Amino acid sequence: MRESSVSVRVFQVASGMIVSGALCLAPAATQGQSDENAQQILELTNQDRTAHGLKPLEWDANLAAAAAAHADRMADAKSLSHQYPGEPDVAARAAQTGAHFQAVAENTAMGPSPSGIEKQWMTSVPHRTNILDPQMNSIGIGVAEKGGYLYAVEDFANSSQTMTKEQVEQKVSDLLRDEKIDPSGPRDAAEQTCAANSGIPAGAGARAVVRFETPNLNELPSQVAQQLRSGQFTKAAVGACPPSRTQGSFTTYRVAVLLY
Repeated sequence: MRESSVSVRVFQVASGMIVSGALCLAPAATQGQSDENAQQILELTNQDRTAHGLKPLEWDANLAAAAAAHADRMADAKSLSHQYPGEPDVAARAAQTGAHFQAVAENTAMGPSPSGIEKQWMTSVPHRTNILDPQMNSIGIGVAEKGGYLYAVEDFANSSQTMTKEQVEQKVSDLLRDEKIDPSGPRDAAEQTCAANSGIPAGAGARAVVRFETPNLNELPSQVAQQLRSGQFTKAAVGACPPSRTQGSFTTYRVAVLLY
């Protein structure tokens, strides 16, 4: 019998998945309840993050539900995979449970114990990268036991709560103030501009417009920052609207900035 593990990462900006794995010999299996095993893995994962100066991951019940369902499927198949025939991928599984996120990643493993699985993950670069990713802030873990072995799934996410239109506009306005731009321009005109695919509403009086969709409202997209740092503009209007396309539970914001 061999112990094995697989890692996968999915980001909204990526075109696909990165999958890799590692193999090593497994010692004798131990017994334990699934929830207790999941709790032990959570504690060990957060201990490893803390030891590297990172914040602990918060438990996410939606991610845990997705991880538990997939762990059961691995145990039934007696194999490791991120996606079995007819099964959604990790992002879709997380979305189906109600999770909202900017990025997701997954570790899977079969091993003798929580500590053995965590050690295996930490000695494999792809799995260690998922565990020590500073962008991830939440986790759900599922463990199934079969044939004396544990089948474990860690689902990580950069979780985000859906913001209202007003909250998005306020967030972008704050970022504009940081760039010494007054964001007090006509919000109605900016919202109309956001909803349109091109052009500027008549009477808006803006000199330029930038439209963008982003999962990250902690910083302005580069094209917006470049416009602002040109020195041509001192005032702006911010408008938000629904994104042009759905991304499952990947949280995306659509914004238009009129520049004056």
